[in-house]
Amino acid sequence: MIVDPKASAKLATKVQLVDWAGKNYLVVDDFIGIRQLLRESLRNLGAKNIDQASSGGEAIAMLARIRYDVVLCDYNLGEGKNGQQVLEEARVRNLLLPSSVWLMVSAEKSVESVMGAAEHQPDAYLIKPITEGVLLTRLNRVWHKKQVFKQIDQAFAEKDYLRAAKMCDSQIESNKLHEMELLRMKARLMLKSGEPEKARETYERVLQERDYQWAKAGLAKIRMTNGEYEQARQMFQGVIAENRYYIDAYDQLALTYQSMGQNEEACAVLERAAKLSPNSVLRQRSLGQVSLKLGNVGMAEKAFRKCISIGEYSVMKTVDAYFGLARVCGLKHDTKEALQLLVLAQREFAGEQIQLRSKITEGMVYHESGDFQRARKAGDELDELLIGSPERPDTPTCLELATLLFSVGHRDSPVELLCYVIKNNHDNLQLLDDVQKIFDHAHMGEEGLALIRSSRKEASDLMNQGVSLWKTGKLPEAVAWMRSARMSLPNNLRILFNSAQIIISHMQQLGHDPALAAEATEVLLHVDKILPGQQRFAQLMEQLAALAPRAGEEAAELDPG
Repeated sequence: MIVDPKASAKLATKVQLVDWAGKNYLVVDDFIGIRQLLRESLRNLGAKNIDQASSGGEAIAMLARIRYDVVLCDYNLGEGKNGQQVLEEARVRNLLLPSSVWLMVSAEKSVESVMGAAEHQPDAYLIKPITEGVLLTRLNRVWHKKQVFKQIDQAFAEKDYLRAAKMCDSQIESNKLHEMELLRMKARLMLKSGEPEKARETYERVLQERDYQWAKAGLAKIRMTNGEYEQARQMFQGVIAENRYYIDAYDQLALTYQSMGQNEEACAVLERAAKLSPNSVLRQRSLGQVSLKLGNVGMAEKAFRKCISIGEYSVMKTVDAYFGLARVCGLKHDTKEALQLLVLAQREFAGEQIQLRSKITEGMVYHESGDFQRARKAGDELDELLIGSPERPDTPTCLELATLLFSVGHRDSPVELLCYVIKNNHDNLQLLDDVQKIFDHAHMGEEGLALIRSSRKEASDLMNQGVSLWKTGKLPEAVAWMRSARMSLPNNLRILFNSAQIIISHMQQLGHDPALAAEATEVLLHVDKILPGQQRFAQLMEQLAALAPRAGEEAAELDPG
């Protein structure tokens, strides 16, 4: 680091506006000399409480114990986690305070390194060598900005999105310097709280002032959520045409194409994004999965191998890459490596679901590599498992299992599985199209079409009966009916949402009931686990929170005298 005494003295008056002495600092770098230079620069600022970490793993351990105000982290940290992965894990595990400042410090100038780090939004990215003056200026600027968002970020962390949005409005009135960033946060909060129309109004207000790409991308996401896929596609493509490095637009465009059933276009978009920013575990997984679906074995193998490599020290490490690569090996008739990957997956990831998926993938590997006897044996074991247990796995696993069972000669159990999937997703047209393709591949096209129709009707009738009871004012009966419907179709989002809505209506009209409130909360949390980020989830959680009695009211109910 280059120490510039004149610059340091010039900045001293600005810096003293912040009490740097009382804050906790963490310096992360694998070179002791760099750590010492950064520590001395912070001491010149007045800092006293400075901890140091020489590796990503050590940094995570310290972040888990202490809430730091400022983190200076190098990108390359030697063996283990890099700086991007440390920041990624700190965000996922909520190891940072809302007001914490994270400065990524690195000699890395490559596009992929800068893009990778930027995707996880450090507060600044500083290229070495850094003068002390640059460090202090950037730190001071970022700290003051963080104070503007401190209470908003806290409310966001508490999932009190409407309160956070109101704070944005208050800050906009008194802080014009950060108006655009506050409006960006407000739009995000409106989406989180289930108010897409207010989010749209906010984005449009921003675009009247200036042509911000994030506002255009925000409007495109709303279009996509509303099912207006063609309009969303055009808008995301427009953002990318203006800024080829706007990586999130690529990911969203790929999702849009997949929703339209255009997997080849989705694959091409993900490939472009992965070339620009290749160190995203989730993007490489998506590229591998869509490539495998298209039969592009070479692309799938490259993406899954990259996913496993970069995921080794990442909190986003995913078993999907191991199963995907095992499937690729099966298609290449490399059964040995495929089985090694399945053993590795079970060692690295725990749980019954992993064991089930491993057995399904094993059967697929044997079948695709031409070992039909072993494939049939795996299918028979899975068929017995289904007969012996009423529980069913998640939708993607059900589809894979049905595909395997059909391929090895079973009929009743895969039909039952697919009917279960249809009933739990009766309004998901893209998924129903995937189910029809499985039936077609099993030479059951016409029968499959009839089964889809009858299963959709059964689910719709089950839901409509509960809604009818609700609309005619028979609230207790409606609650009981939807409770029974949830037991029959535990993963049908519309039934789950309507069940929660009916419970809330019951309490709105007949008074708060702790047992019903707990039941509605459990239902909504189950929804959020199945498909996180649903707008209706946020709306119903807000309604539920508004019904909760205040502490004083609870005391009065317990002690009326």
